[in-house]
Amino acid sequence: MEERLAGLDWRAEDLLVRDAPGGLDQPCLSSANRHCRLLQAQDGWAALNLAREEDRDTVPALCGHEGEPWAALAELAKEIGAASFRDRAAELQLPVAVLGEAAPQALPTPDLLRVPRRVVDLSALWAGPLCAGLLARAGAEVVRIESIGRPDPTPQTSPLLDARINASKSRVALDLREAEGRAALRKLIEEADVLVTSARPAALARLGLVPADWPDLTWVAITAHGFAGPGAQRVGFGDDCAVAGGLVRWERGEPRFLGDAIADPLTGLEAARAVFSGQCGLIDMAMARVAAAYAGRLA
Repeated sequence: MEERLAGLDWRAEDLLVRDAPGGLDQPCLSSANRHCRLLQAQDGWAALNLAREEDRDTVPALCGHEGEPWAALAELAKEIGAASFRDRAAELQLPVAVLGEAAPQALPTPDLLRVPRRVVDLSALWAGPLCAGLLARAGAEVVRIESIGRPDPTPQTSPLLDARINASKSRVALDLREAEGRAALRKLIEEADVLVTSARPAALARLGLVPADWPDLTWVAITAHGFAGPGAQRVGFGDDCAVAGGLVRWERGEPRFLGDAIADPLTGLEAARAVFSGQCGLIDMAMARVAAAYAGRLA
């Protein structure tokens, strides 16, 4: 298997590096893209990600007052503890994690390279598109769905990454808010062997997409904390999910971010490996759990 993968020219820099507006910082208590921070609580550490404008607007509701957001968030975390801070932030649909809270994902150990014939990529950002991009580089025909109503910001925020992981796919623009768009999507999925998604179950159900309705489809569900169970309602991105998995470095007894949104590319890689191994049905790939598996390996 490893020799076959080497033939695909999968270089580490292709998988783990992206471009970002304004460049990237050295990850420390703040993430490389400066959106996520590690906050010391009275009983541990938490991470909060304010990557979206609506998340930043929610900070006063979380803290109970206006003011400099990160100072107020640090004060709150110390007052109520890491788990309580996570629970309160999660109720507001903020990407948040307690350091090391996630259990490790069982990772695939493929010995053969089984390449699917046709793949529909309904995912966004990094992990899902990387998974589908690796399938395309291995020879699969990949159709990427461009949502008109909710476009993927990656072409604007990370154009080099977008070109690297999406260039070998054909693109179909659909308005999934309309019945016609949803019907066209279903037709494409009916013709596919693999579907890659990165939305939570409730959002996909609103599109009429439920795994039980597609028993013959390999469905790669990439989420922050799992496609089923209590974690299915939580949002998350690569940096906070890495913290949830304990995938951090340590400096003077304190955690520091490791890499740039590292849970994203690691999950994309492992999701592709699961497909190549021949797994069928629902492949539940949680970024936090993948990060925990890698943290265990490094330990």
